[in-house]
Amino acid sequence: MVDLSEAQRGLVQRSRRAVLGTTSPNGRPRLVPVAFAVVESASGPVFYSALDEKPKSVSDPRDLARVRDIRDRPNVSLLVDEWHEDWSRLRWLRLDGTATLLEPGSPDAREHATALRALRDRYPQYADQRLESRPLLRITVTRVATWSGAS
Repeated sequence: MVDLSEAQRGLVQRSRRAVLGTTSPNGRPRLVPVAFAVVESASGPVFYSALDEKPKSVSDPRDLARVRDIRDRPNVSLLVDEWHEDWSRLRWLRLDGTATLLEPGSPDAREHATALRALRDRYPQYADQRLESRPLLRITVTRVATWSGAS
């Protein structure tokens, strides 16, 4: 079980976005900024990111490069960071884990609804989006690495 310290939880709560890292078919890293919410589970924190209705390069979110990467290579990293001009206040948190696609109407429908509530609570922009019919990314954290300019 992976758990976050109080300071790590604070950084996650303050951060409005994270950077999701997946691995492309040729082995190169693929990075994309994402909105996210975290929900506590019996095995630790689980992070969710919506495949929302913002303009995309494909019509079906299941065809997004990050989703294709996750289907074939589910190991991902999620980077949450905090920038300050005072470098002693810099910090980052890298959450390595396994990502899956959480489909609406699947056996995980209850989890999909819980994740969707958490995302809408965190981002009012999602209030008018039809996310109930769209898949979500689910990231189960397996390892945490952190750094702070204060240490």
